[in-house]
Amino acid sequence: MNKIPNRQVICDTLLEQAKDDRDIIVLASDSRGSAAMAPFANAYPDQFVEVGIAEQNIVGMSAGLAHSGKKPFVTSPACFLSMRSIEQIKVDVAYSRTNVKLIGISGGVSYGALGMSHHSVQDIAVARAIPGLAVVLPADRHETKKMTEALLKYEGGVYVRIGRNAVEDVYESADYVFEIGKAVTMKPGTDITIIAVGETVRIAMDAAELLAAEDVSCRVINMHTIKPLDEEAIIAAARETGRIITVEEHSIYGGLGAAVAEVVVQYYPVPMKVIGIPDEPAIAGTTTQVFRHYGITSDHLKQVALEMTEK
Repeated sequence: MNKIPNRQVICDTLLEQAKDDRDIIVLASDSRGSAAMAPFANAYPDQFVEVGIAEQNIVGMSAGLAHSGKKPFVTSPACFLSMRSIEQIKVDVAYSRTNVKLIGISGGVSYGALGMSHHSVQDIAVARAIPGLAVVLPADRHETKKMTEALLKYEGGVYVRIGRNAVEDVYESADYVFEIGKAVTMKPGTDITIIAVGETVRIAMDAAELLAAEDVSCRVINMHTIKPLDEEAIIAAARETGRIITVEEHSIYGGLGAAVAEVVVQYYPVPMKVIGIPDEPAIAGTTTQVFRHYGITSDHLKQVALEMTEK
């Protein structure tokens, strides 16, 4: 079982890259501990900016740094970064075409018992509606490392959402090709497809194993980039498997499910089910408790798939 949270992987990767790239700047909003960025701040104090609890300011400052040729990485709780500073993200980052990487930490329901004020289950809906802003959610530590390396080469604004705790690996290693905007087929399948993102990819893969025992061939797609969306992978899944389930740690409105449905309904309509947080304040509890309450589990995905395939 992996014990390294994705936030630590981002810090480790930036630490490694900053040795040869003095333009890498990390900014924190009183969040260096939550973001696991204390080692970076200690190693490169001249490349670290502590803004304090001022999410709007941190985005504006990062845009200014980008205009000066720097490569800013903003690390701030996703619930605040995506809501309190959304105008600055829209104008200073996206509209102004600045090379800012926005890392929303402790995303989804990671803050658990703190409830709706600290849950970020609307952030993907908001971010994907902003022109010129890419949206990426890595699935595990290996993908987080590949993603961070890709972000350093990617020109433009990106909103990244990661969780708080360590998640089980979905890749055996980081020895694979990661490309922003290109989905990864984790398991082949012909009867139904589960499209997942972020920490739900592991759940989808476990569901596929359960379905295999029921003689159901389930394709699993890791849609790590929700924008730009890999429409070809979605259309192929609709055409070749005839049924699609999406699962996400996000509201059922405006996130992965909505993005996939927009493609399916226009190009190859097939039966779909969207699994996520319904239109209500998400309950307080651990991630496991919240997931179980809303059916974001391998067992529930299995049941939905069996109903859709009539097996």
